Amino acid sequence: MHRIFHIVLLWMLVPPLLFAATPVPVEGRQGVVASASALASEVGVSIMKQGGNAIDAAVAVGFALAVTYPSAGNLGGGGFMVIHTQAGDQVALDFREVAPLSAHRTMYLDDQGNVTRDSVKSHKSSGVPGSVAGLLDALEKYGKLKRHEVIQPAIDLAQKGFVIPAHLAAQFEKQLESMAAYPASMETFSRNGVPYVAGDLWKQPDLTKTLQRIADQGKEGFYQGETAQLIVDEMARGNGQITLEDLAQYQAKWREPVSGTYRGYQVTSMPPPSSGGVLILEMLNMLAPYPVAELGWNSAELVHLMVEAERRAYADRAVHLGDPDFYAVPVETLISPEYAKQRFSNFDSGKATDSDAVGAGRIPAESPETTHYSVMDAKGNAVAVTTTLNWGYGNKIVVSGAGFLLNNEMDDFAAKPGVPNSYGLLGSEANAIQPRKRMLSSMSPTIVSQAGRPLLVTGSPGGSTIITTTLQVILNIIDHKMSLNDAVGLPRFHHQWKPNQIFYEPYALSPDTLKQLKQKQHQGLTVSKRLIGDANSVLFRDGVLQGVNDPRNQGGTAVY
Repeated sequence: MHRIFHIVLLWMLVPPLLFAATPVPVEGRQGVVASASALASEVGVSIMKQGGNAIDAAVAVGFALAVTYPSAGNLGGGGFMVIHTQAGDQVALDFREVAPLSAHRTMYLDDQGNVTRDSVKSHKSSGVPGSVAGLLDALEKYGKLKRHEVIQPAIDLAQKGFVIPAHLAAQFEKQLESMAAYPASMETFSRNGVPYVAGDLWKQPDLTKTLQRIADQGKEGFYQGETAQLIVDEMARGNGQITLEDLAQYQAKWREPVSGTYRGYQVTSMPPPSSGGVLILEMLNMLAPYPVAELGWNSAELVHLMVEAERRAYADRAVHLGDPDFYAVPVETLISPEYAKQRFSNFDSGKATDSDAVGAGRIPAESPETTHYSVMDAKGNAVAVTTTLNWGYGNKIVVSGAGFLLNNEMDDFAAKPGVPNSYGLLGSEANAIQPRKRMLSSMSPTIVSQAGRPLLVTGSPGGSTIITTTLQVILNIIDHKMSLNDAVGLPRFHHQWKPNQIFYEPYALSPDTLKQLKQKQHQGLTVSKRLIGDANSVLFRDGVLQGVNDPRNQGGTAVY
């Protein structure tokens, strides 16, 4: 009762800007899609109405987001997908970008050995894109519809255009200064240098042609032929490193997902080269012996417990995680309950651990560089997809003649082991640059199941905060028994190893909680300058499919 009163009181106090528009979950019985774009979500539902399943819908949403949500939806980036099929199979698809064949471990160091900005602000910052291969592989293996059927809605949106909403027009205008050196970017995101305004019709003719080639030719329509040549020509203009050989050799990879149990629920998530699934399971294992529900949502005792689990897990991330095709990642050890017990053996309920005794790191600022969407259908198919260009709008470079943005994912490697990347995350030899290697990620597409049936599909953007956002949504559903909109909408906090700093959204931590955390010697308690995460999620409850968008960002949920 105390916890319920706390939540009700919180909702009475929180700023209207964040929570007044928190949507009640949209409900349906045949299918549900929650994404960062209302147009893309409607595309997914339209595909299910045509007889497609959740995988068909997820692929259609992915291509639509490349048109309607260009800051993170993409053809020129990559991502991860976790699928639960109606037959009960659980699979993970890795379509992360890879380093070009000419990449080498010192490529972003100057003559003095210092890290340059080439890893984020140049043609050399781009890894070989994986999104097109990943989406088409998922469709081929688990979809029911034809390729042209699931891509056609994206083609229509690009060709006929759509009305630019106010938030997207504002984003475009903000990006123009960074895009000024790239004519194709200016042509795509402005009218001859004049910013678009809300209400303008935005058509993308070059992107239309690229999507049509993919619909007609499949992966060859992107990784070979005209589109591939346009990418290589763009590389030549800026001393980039992606070649025709790089593109022709790219392959998405099916991987065994990481999976574990928490209070009788099965939690399935993405394995390396994503760090998200491993860390979520490691932290859940650390929390499992403790009465999370009884401690109370965001009480000082629970926040202390969660921060201590996060501190240890993020320290493990920097040392142990990388591309498993190049480094022996000890996944089974890291996600085992026995390891969690050992790792948490020095937990002190009354005192914060000194992070100097664990390791060193830095807290990043979050940016909307990534997007997550969730799909579920009535037959028990469920899909969690997180995709990205790294920074919002990637490296700001549109491929001339092809109409899509390039990623700057090479920054996610450890350009120099021991030196933080642009999100403050440290890496080691496990994440050093090598040709054809996949860079480490925090993306955490996750499916929670009960008795073999998908219950919750969730995930988030947000750099290193992806993992803690996803963890909190899971705890809110399983331990705190919240409604979906509360589980997604209530304020969050984040900690990631060192320094002893807890970032929290307004009203996430009460004055009494803050006082008690300080008494436990937690340091650096800071109100976050940015909202944490964007966890578009879907839930199956009482025979009904529910979907909700995170109120922290624009988006849309559609049901069938």
